[in-house]
Amino acid sequence: MDSNTAPPRARVSTAPQPVLVASDFHLGIPDHPMGAALHAWLDQAADRTGHLILNGDVFDFWFEYGHVIPRGHTRILGHLAALVDAGMRIDFVGGNHDWWAGSYLAEEVGLILHHNPFVMDLAGLRILIAHGDGLGQGDLGYRALRWTLRSPITRTAFRWLHPDIGAWAASRVSRTTPTPRQGPGPPVHPRVAHLARWAEARMIDDPDLDGVILGHTHVPQRIEIAQDRYYLNAGDWLHHATWVELSPGAAPELLAWNGGRPAPFRDPD
Repeated sequence: MDSNTAPPRARVSTAPQPVLVASDFHLGIPDHPMGAALHAWLDQAADRTGHLILNGDVFDFWFEYGHVIPRGHTRILGHLAALVDAGMRIDFVGGNHDWWAGSYLAEEVGLILHHNPFVMDLAGLRILIAHGDGLGQGDLGYRALRWTLRSPITRTAFRWLHPDIGAWAASRVSRTTPTPRQGPGPPVHPRVAHLARWAEARMIDDPDLDGVILGHTHVPQRIEIAQDRYYLNAGDWLHHATWVELSPGAAPELLAWNGGRPAPFRDPD
């Protein structure tokens, strides 16, 4: 997104309950460590909120064919559809692994899709939401690759591949791992500092913004950029099981699913 272009405003959320924002589940990778915990978290969310925002990379790979649904997501799709049927609003933000979400998730599951950064009024706060891939300075190689992968020509050509071939190719490209590769947590993403600076710049450009919420890096963050104005990164559900919670009349919180219940996130480092 051009730093000088204001993101579009989405429909206002008027629910008095908290709004929950989570990202980077990466469902579909082998031996996912928190699949069961995620379902338990969704169950408790149903009792606490009427609005959930899934901020990108819910799936490690998602591509919509005309008549084929990627295998391995039956339970989570059914769970999300049940929440929507019960009256919950669920916004789905396309990430770098599942940007190709489309009519199936919108029409069959009932999710509200976003493919670009957007601003929404949440729990009395004006918040900019984006997954985070391709934002900030640098990352020129990925930006070129993203443009290629998201072009209509590439999408049309990929759709003609047999789904098994497409899924195999995606698994070769994905670098997502279910276990830490070094130390007690995942390695620090090289984009962490870039995204924090990008978020700060957006709040400088738009003094009416109360916060920016991103994902992508798998590193949970809560930084008070200015008084009562925050940059938050929702972290992930591979290593941290974290999310952002916005409650009316309160500062944004970064929470973790700790022993089957919400608790303030504490960085082990």
